[in-house]
Amino acid sequence: MKDIIWWCAARGVEWTWTWQAYPGVWLFVAGLVVAFFRLERRSVDEGLSDASSAAWRRTAFLVGAGALWLILDWPIGAIGAGYLASVHMVQFLVLSLIAPPLLLLSIRERDYRAIARRLPDGPFRAVTHPLVTLATFTIVLAVTHWPPVVDTLMPSQAGNMLLDLTWLATGLLFWWPIVAPVPVRPGWGYPTKMGYLIAATLVNTGTFAYLTFTALPLYATYELAPPFPGISTRDDQTLAGLLMKVGGAAILWTAITILFARWYRESERGEPTPA
Repeated sequence: MKDIIWWCAARGVEWTWTWQAYPGVWLFVAGLVVAFFRLERRSVDEGLSDASSAAWRRTAFLVGAGALWLILDWPIGAIGAGYLASVHMVQFLVLSLIAPPLLLLSIRERDYRAIARRLPDGPFRAVTHPLVTLATFTIVLAVTHWPPVVDTLMPSQAGNMLLDLTWLATGLLFWWPIVAPVPVRPGWGYPTKMGYLIAATLVNTGTFAYLTFTALPLYATYELAPPFPGISTRDDQTLAGLLMKVGGAAILWTAITILFARWYRESERGEPTPA
């Protein structure tokens, strides 16, 4: 059973471009696809599907699920798991900042309302409160990039899977106040959403500086890994820190720009928007 490889993990062997199967990744992504299209089928059967909105939601889901498959499966998943910290940082960005909003955008408002009805209102509001989601994102970002945590989890398939799914779950929670229509929060409109995302561009500064400006490699997983052609361990770690800051900022400022454009367009039309 120990020899079965079902999820990417640090293996400590020379890198090879020979294809490797990761059935755990396939099953995870396939489960998401099945769940989404079952919901889509139900909406069609109930006559609740609008062709234009359904096409947009389907596109958002397929791009989000495809991004997950791309960065979790071979070769990116394997390189990030045990060879290059910079590639692992790309996985973090996709799992926490790119795929989650796309997956949330693929959910119908009717299904969001159904989720809200099934959950206790008080705890649901508390968990999805913007201050809570931003704080959770900040804490998880710092903890999951702390060297003892990384070096403990990465050699194990279960540990690496836990890290990946933690990033995805935290990303869904982080984007919930921006994308999800429930719970309704008076005054939570475009300006406050943009402020939330601007704050999020600042919270990774400490971790970014730690990765980028530390003189020595921080992670035994990558320092002791077999050399990967073309980049040193220290340069790889510096690149990882820069990707966290610059790549994360690019994603968040893209979202801020989209929110601003929508706010401006609705203001021009005279549509009421929350302050």
